[in-house]
Amino acid sequence: MKSTVQAALLLVAFVSSVSFAAEPSAFGAGDLTAASPYGLTSSEKVILQTKKTLKKVAINTKSQASELDSLRERIDGIQSIVENLSIKSHNNKINLQKFKEDNKANIDNIHEFQTRLGEQIQKNTQAIEKLRVMILELSKVVDKINADYVSKDEFNTLVTDVNNFKALVAKEIKSRKSSAKSSKISSAELYNQAKAYFDKKYYTKAIQDYKELIKRKYKPAYAHYMIGEMNFKRKNYAQAISYFKKSASLYDKASYMPKLMLHTAIAMDKTGDKEHAKAFYNAVVVKYPKSKEAKEAKKHLGLT
Repeated sequence: MKSTVQAALLLVAFVSSVSFAAEPSAFGAGDLTAASPYGLTSSEKVILQTKKTLKKVAINTKSQASELDSLRERIDGIQSIVENLSIKSHNNKINLQKFKEDNKANIDNIHEFQTRLGEQIQKNTQAIEKLRVMILELSKVVDKINADYVSKDEFNTLVTDVNNFKALVAKEIKSRKSSAKSSKISSAELYNQAKAYFDKKYYTKAIQDYKELIKRKYKPAYAHYMIGEMNFKRKNYAQAISYFKKSASLYDKASYMPKLMLHTAIAMDKTGDKEHAKAFYNAVVVKYPKSKEAKEAKKHLGLT
């Protein structure tokens, strides 16, 4: 663009020098430098027109050069902005990388916490499942009252029985006399008689009749239960537990089972066998949830 402007200016200077070299006519005719030339030859008119054209070209060229310079300045400004943005972008990338490196430990800690939390949730789920199975197993406790269980109190009872051997022999002699008398009546009548003695709280006579019923194998499960109940009322808890166990082993579907299990639990509690007592309380609650015995078992467990 600068070379074009220079060429136009040289051409104007050349035409001007040619016109100035021409000899002016009389009275100013043919004077190309005049404000309003006249008397021009055809060649002079061409020169004049060319001069005007070149002048316009020079003006336009200067204008374009000025616009070009302005555009160049704008381009330089935009280029500066682009360079600044590029620098900022690069700095942002560096800062982001540094942030990731600085917080890598925190991110790893979060991942570790999430992993541990998941493991703990899984352990809790397994524990809940085990508790559910345990509750179901408690309902079967009554079916597992077996002869292998011998409590400390039962052992002490056996020792006491040996020490009181003479008294037991005397009772046996008395019992035989009573049995001889009882053998004269039917089992059904003896059953009713034993129940009548129990209702009147004549426990000694009632126990003798129920033992006779056991010998006759007449409702032995119920007879064991009743003897256990009377020992329970007399606070002979070890003997009561023994008879309750035998009754449950003979027939565990009886209507009196909730009461048998509750009194077994209380008897164990009284003799210091807290662990088995708690198991029986729970068994009553799980197996007979709507019974009055279940409500009382909950009180012993501290659930109400």
